[in-house]
Amino acid sequence: MKSLKILMLATVIMFSVSVNAQTKIDTIKVSGECGMCKSRIQKTLKIRLLFLEYLGKVDGIASAVWDTETKFLVVAYDVSKISNDDIQKKIAAVGHDTEKYTADDKVYEKLPGCCQYERKKEEMKGEKQH
Repeated sequence: MKSLKILMLATVIMFSVSVNAQTKIDTIKVSGECGMCKSRIQKTLKIRLLFLEYLGKVDGIASAVWDTETKFLVVAYDVSKISNDDIQKKIAAVGHDTEKYTADDKVYEKLPGCCQYERKKEEMKGEKQH
């Protein structure tokens, strides 16, 4: 059921984005707990898009949707302007661990109590820290 939800999200995003040879859609596991997390994760990527687009500098993110149940972010982006790693670094910078990057402990600790998820430091040993 969860994978069906992710597939449906990806399909909706694909139709809402004008797809060209440089647009890529990725699914990234992002730790979080609630609607506030969802808002923070999505705003981290979308606000940059709106602000930079206004200035004429698009950072390459076309769409970003994080599901509170599955903990997956479905993101559509222009690979010539931003990478999957850069996207994950941006998310880690606001306190949410991703598949490749662990949020800084000080940033994580500033998250509201409802947003503090169980962190698996032993499993993340050797992975990159942001």
